[in-house]
Amino acid sequence: MAGCSFLSVLAIHICLLLGLSFAEDPFVNYEFVVSYITASPLGVPQQVIAINGKFPGPTLNVTTNNNVVVNVRNKLDEGLLIHWSGIQQRRSSWQDGLPGTNCPIPPKWNWTYQFQVKDQIGSFFYFPSLNFQRASGGFGSIIVNNRAIIPIPFDTPYGDITIVIGDWYTQNHTALRKTLNAGKDLGMPDGVLINGKGPYRYNDTLVPDNIDYETITVHPGKTYRLRVSNVGISTSLNFRIQNHNLLLAETEGSYTVQQNYTSLDIHVGQTYSFLVTMDQNASSDYYIVASARFVNETTWRRVTGVGILHYTNSKGKASGPLPDPPQDQFDKTYSMNQARSIRWNVTASGARPNPQGSFRYGSINVTEVYVLRNKPPVTIDGKRRTTLSGISFVNPSTPIRLADQYKVKGAYKLDFPTRPLTGPPRMETSIINGTYRGFMEVILQNNDTKVQTYHMSGYAFFVVGMDYGEWTENSRGTYNKWDGIARTTAQVYPGAWTAILISLDNVGVWNLRTENLDSWYLGQETYVRVINPEPNNKTEFPIPDNALFCGALSRLQKPQHISFATSVRGSSRQNFLVGLVLMLSALFSIFG
Repeated sequence: MAGCSFLSVLAIHICLLLGLSFAEDPFVNYEFVVSYITASPLGVPQQVIAINGKFPGPTLNVTTNNNVVVNVRNKLDEGLLIHWSGIQQRRSSWQDGLPGTNCPIPPKWNWTYQFQVKDQIGSFFYFPSLNFQRASGGFGSIIVNNRAIIPIPFDTPYGDITIVIGDWYTQNHTALRKTLNAGKDLGMPDGVLINGKGPYRYNDTLVPDNIDYETITVHPGKTYRLRVSNVGISTSLNFRIQNHNLLLAETEGSYTVQQNYTSLDIHVGQTYSFLVTMDQNASSDYYIVASARFVNETTWRRVTGVGILHYTNSKGKASGPLPDPPQDQFDKTYSMNQARSIRWNVTASGARPNPQGSFRYGSINVTEVYVLRNKPPVTIDGKRRTTLSGISFVNPSTPIRLADQYKVKGAYKLDFPTRPLTGPPRMETSIINGTYRGFMEVILQNNDTKVQTYHMSGYAFFVVGMDYGEWTENSRGTYNKWDGIARTTAQVYPGAWTAILISLDNVGVWNLRTENLDSWYLGQETYVRVINPEPNNKTEFPIPDNALFCGALSRLQKPQHISFATSVRGSSRQNFLVGLVLMLSALFSIFG
């Protein structure tokens, strides 16, 4: 007993020292056990990917500048990477969780991510980035709160609610992957999930009995912040709540000019924050709806997610027809005009005290221009592939950043074209050579027949223009050079273009991809390599101690003999103290 008493006193002292060591930028720790479970979100038992036994996974709730440590245990039967979509990973693309920067976590292995949410606020999500796994789950929300000293541009909401929506198939990711590998389309999804659950039975013909649906309980008269992410495969969804206005306040780390919408199109990979006031009478519950956009609505009626908004004093169940989606079947500009209306709140503070608009992006000279064009799938060497500017990306066996670190030759080509290729398409590991501290203009030209959304890791970019037709040099005359929204994911409508501006101040290797999971899987992506050429510079963190090795560097990988593989950045004193705490945990398990 005396030994336990001594250990307790020692543990208290070490925890106090840790508190002092990390007082400036606190550490937040999570444990992710990633495994398969059986669930029936659409009434059909199927294999889904759960985190800690839950589908969807837990919400990461952190604050600006927190150091986030996530120990991931891979209990799947294949390699795994977790991507923290929208987290900029300042100075550390090592933690981005994508095959261009990381080797997969092997089955039965653990690996610890550690990253700082440096100078960020807002709403994001995470997901597994390999092998089409997102189609089976493994996703969850990320909240980055403002520090207490930075005011938010609205009254503090009564509650904060995360909602993940997305199209869903009753086949798991391995079956869907086989379909794509066989050169076939996935076809119409089987439904839309809201927080991992199927639709409320609003229609006895379209919705089977005994499906578990999402219910969000609220207090009348209160205002809540709803953070809504489209984590699906390829379907744009219209989000709406019956009889309630959605006051848009933030998207992917930027506060917006506050505007009311009766519904908003949320494209694959996008996240929005709404303020919703519970100002209706409580005679009944209200529908929460996420329905497919830009499709034949008669054929796709069952591809609709329906949840319930329940007032605590509600007197009855929701009934009757769902609230109408936008009536724009013959007006292709409606959704684009809605997207154009989303503007940056230039007077609000973001993660820092100074106003967001103090970064005057419209007055910065562009140093490099890339026009990226996607087309419908093509056949290359007998395989069905998607392309960007005529190149279908092939993931390297040795991740790009790792190849640079160890000077592996031939892992990739630094020759991605500034304009689309005119010859036949080809499959290559070709990436963009970005200029450190340059200012890049990227035009995303969508010559496919469905909406594409594009995401770039490592940055928030400015969405400065979009229109139908082919982009030309004259299109720059339409750019918004004052309050274009800064975000991480932008939609490009079919037969249209979207222009973005990127300040290349974050050293690393960063993925630029379509978020449409089927197109991404078939090659519609590239990477942007941003290197500081100055010798002995401190603009990138060193390779983490727990880096995994694969491809040409497989010989460097040691077997994993311990229960976790972790690497804590910080001073040697901090690392020593963390090690002591881990040792004490083991001693307590023996003597406690």
